[in-house]
Amino acid sequence: MTGLSQDTWVLVADGEKSLFLRNITDAQAPHLEVIRKEEQDNPPTREQAANRPGRMNDDGPGHKSAFDDTDWHELAKDRFAADLADMLYARAHRGAFDRIVLVASPGVLGELRGQLHKEVSDRTVGEIAKTLTNHPVDEIERIVKSELEG
Repeated sequence: MTGLSQDTWVLVADGEKSLFLRNITDAQAPHLEVIRKEEQDNPPTREQAANRPGRMNDDGPGHKSAFDDTDWHELAKDRFAADLADMLYARAHRGAFDRIVLVASPGVLGELRGQLHKEVSDRTVGEIAKTLTNHPVDEIERIVKSELEG
């Protein structure tokens, strides 16, 4: 297994927070250390919306329909993925890492994958579609090693 060789970075993200980790040992006994932690203040949509959804007249007297309100919480998650992609590109461009494993919830991983610059994609050695942001680092090590071996 070469996915977690020494100095491989591991990004663990969930749409609101992320951990940047680096393996300081080898693939057989990985030991991840936290390089950076990012967290986005993203309250639920109900706390971000200013007004009730708008209404419009339908055909017929007294018929009205509601417009869908903007899902601000979901938009912030999408922006977070774009911001992560930019951060990864900046670090890859500076040569901070040669290899990276992306670990994120399935939706965030898909969004992130679509935003990644080629320079980061070329250095991606693994992807794991799981939410691990609230796990302790030693558990993240074990799960990532197991997923990459399987």
